[in-house]
Amino acid sequence: MATKKVLGIDPGTGICGFGVVRFTTHKQPRLITAGVITTPAHTPLADRLLDIYQSLEQIIQETEPDEVAIEKLFFNTNITTGITVAEARGVCILVARQHEIPIYEYTPLQIKNTLTGYGRAKKHDMQEAVRKYLDMDKIIKPDDAADAVAAAITHALSTRIQYRD
Repeated sequence: MATKKVLGIDPGTGICGFGVVRFTTHKQPRLITAGVITTPAHTPLADRLLDIYQSLEQIIQETEPDEVAIEKLFFNTNITTGITVAEARGVCILVARQHEIPIYEYTPLQIKNTLTGYGRAKKHDMQEAVRKYLDMDKIIKPDDAADAVAAAITHALSTRIQYRD
């Protein structure tokens, strides 16, 4: 059977969500791992970005994803927060690129529409949609990890993922 592993990323400086899902032809998709990379507040930004880099490097080495789906930035109130999140996002893209993993980007609206059919879905609605799609007993927590998994699922559904042997 053909399989493909997708690493989903919900970028952030303080909390960066990640989730790896295995998609296999004619089988239920399976969550391999999900969680968050956290960096301490009031730590210099360069150190926080290095933590994210090193953590993602380890996740990629352990899970060997075939593709990366990362959430595009959307912010409408605090540009300072948006800039630091953009820097974290850049680090995530860099790590994937260094491993020559194809990168796909999705807006929060695309992800919410794909999983719930509603672009203004709430965090709990997204967690529940991920739980149902993966046929899990419990929702993925925290919501940053569920959002990352949602990005991976969106990629699979949006591209009708092409499997490899």
